[in-house]
Amino acid sequence: MDKTNFKNKAHYTYNDLLELLRVLRAPDGCPWDRIQTHQSVRRGVIEEAYEVAEAIDRDNTEMMVEELGDLAMQVLFHICIGEEEGRFNEQDVYDRVCKKLIFRHPRIFADAPDDRGSTEEGWEELKRKEKGQKSLYEDLDGIAKSLPSLTRAEKIAGKIYGKEEPQDLYPLLWVQVQKLAEKEDQKTLGEVLFTLARIAKSKKMDPEYALYIENEAKIQQNR
Repeated sequence: MDKTNFKNKAHYTYNDLLELLRVLRAPDGCPWDRIQTHQSVRRGVIEEAYEVAEAIDRDNTEMMVEELGDLAMQVLFHICIGEEEGRFNEQDVYDRVCKKLIFRHPRIFADAPDDRGSTEEGWEELKRKEKGQKSLYEDLDGIAKSLPSLTRAEKIAGKIYGKEEPQDLYPLLWVQVQKLAEKEDQKTLGEVLFTLARIAKSKKMDPEYALYIENEAKIQQNR
């Protein structure tokens, strides 16, 4: 690999980034980069994704450009590791995501009168069919355990209960809050939080973002 290709270029591209990472992973590359594994850089993917989210929340263009670049670097880093291990390569990754998008939008790409991909329920139905999930348990078990717990609870609630009316859930929440006042244990607190996630889902609200807003409000109130 010609390392001089990366010096003094006016503009760099996606291919430059991928090749640069391959140089860093080469035997004569960076000692730190060479020894990294999927597991050792797992946290980086999560942290960079959150930093992208913060850039979006701030509506900061420069920050978005920087953080999206950092996130793209993490994705390509994992691709480089996968190539070296012979498990998967760049083509496998992009082939899979393109096929997924085509499958989940049959009305657009299959030229068929099937608009399931244009609704939340239809999207979920197509996802289950694509993944071969035949039971509710398989569907629920497919929700990433690494998601923030409130976000995961909202997704679990949607799959178990479907569409709900928030007013039907408030009495349950009140009972659980009263139980929490009496017992004050982790399980009961979890029940309260899960019901709040169900309410958020029923109102098409993001519980994680709602708590983020409240956290920031509390900080500002104490300036």
